[in-house]
Amino acid sequence: MVSLIARPQGQVARMLRGALVALLALVLAAQPALAQQQSISFLRDAETEALLNDLSRPLIEAAGLSPENVEIVLVNDRSMNAFVAGGQRVYLHSGLLIAAENANEVQGVIAHELGHVTGGHAVSHPGMGSAGGISILSLLLGAAAMAAGAGEAGVAILSAGSRAAIGSFLAYNRIQENAADQAGATYLRQSGISGRGSLAFFRRIQNQEYRLAIPQDEGSYDRTHPLSGERLAILETQYQRDPAWEAPTDPALEARFQRVRAKLIGYVSEPNATLQSYPESDTSVPARYARAYAWHKRAFMDRALAEVNSLLQGAPDDPYFLELQGQIYLESGRPDDAIEPLRRATANSRSNPLIASMFGHALIATEDAANYAEAQRVLRTAVQRDNRNPFAWIQLGTVYAHEGDESRVALAMAENFNLQGQAGAALTSARAAMAGIPQGTPDWLRAQDIAMVSEEAMRRARDND
Repeated sequence: MVSLIARPQGQVARMLRGALVALLALVLAAQPALAQQQSISFLRDAETEALLNDLSRPLIEAAGLSPENVEIVLVNDRSMNAFVAGGQRVYLHSGLLIAAENANEVQGVIAHELGHVTGGHAVSHPGMGSAGGISILSLLLGAAAMAAGAGEAGVAILSAGSRAAIGSFLAYNRIQENAADQAGATYLRQSGISGRGSLAFFRRIQNQEYRLAIPQDEGSYDRTHPLSGERLAILETQYQRDPAWEAPTDPALEARFQRVRAKLIGYVSEPNATLQSYPESDTSVPARYARAYAWHKRAFMDRALAEVNSLLQGAPDDPYFLELQGQIYLESGRPDDAIEPLRRATANSRSNPLIASMFGHALIATEDAANYAEAQRVLRTAVQRDNRNPFAWIQLGTVYAHEGDESRVALAMAENFNLQGQAGAALTSARAAMAGIPQGTPDWLRAQDIAMVSEEAMRRARDND
């Protein structure tokens, strides 16, 4: 799970951090309001993304879309919602995955949201300006502030990014919601996936409406969604006629969902709440997974490692268990111990870019100059396979700073700011990169591309003012 990871300690690490912070200060000076900007916050995790891809693939194909072109994106928000915002992206709130009881319920939600995608339905909000890429903006800004010594400011920034007027994203009209219901039912039927989960989730929403005393009459003020009761009645009739009504979910897929759900609970919840939901008397894989995160968040490294080690006894080559073992070591100030599990996790996941970026960070955090060449290889491969990972760009910038390559530090920052939709900062960094990188080389051309895109974005912004 992508998170703020402990920075390496010592004089060398302080020098490297200082170089990056100085560059961040330079580009942020051009946009003083950046730290106050609210943004949607995203969670990226290799295991979760693999699961969501597999859950959604048959539905995407049934919708006549290409799985390679559709993204299922996890929003760091505890409310039980999902939305689309143009293009072929479906945004699921972390609260929705936690509220869902099984994989089939999530598939029902994805099918409905794909109905919005194919119907061309979209919502807009100023906070989605940087949602064209996966950015975790609030985490990166918080890291920069705390690295510079402004700890309280960093915490404030971290808190600001998680909720950005989510309600306005959900203001679909009745026609669109009904159309998405019908399309989603079609995609489930064509995929041979039961509609039981869809109905169960709608019932949960209906129960929530009753608990919150949301008016159920037709004339309610500003009620843009169809009434849940009406939707249930229509869909229940359709689903029960479907031959897939009795179709079970693949047990392996369901087991993976329960793992991811527990992992997410452990990551986003307070440790005490996690330990209450998954008491030590529960020795299931999901329970041990959740407790490992809870103990780690409470800084009980030995207890966290004990849970992970028990998981590895049953699945010694599981890349996600190895990833968590390495993350615990790394964030507990033991980067040398993190190297081996993260190297194995990277290999066993076929060099998943998110896992590889943590491996690269661990190599850097050892402060062993002999590890920097490998870190650069690992990180360059990671960003080549997935250049939407700002954490990997920050780490690659650290390697370049160690080498004294200020131009490529600037390029890494340009990539980072480009991901976040911060055109002014990206342009400043891209121009700095172009000034020092040999003209016509791949890195110079990439910096030129970012500069051109940023200039155009700034021009459009001026025209819209």
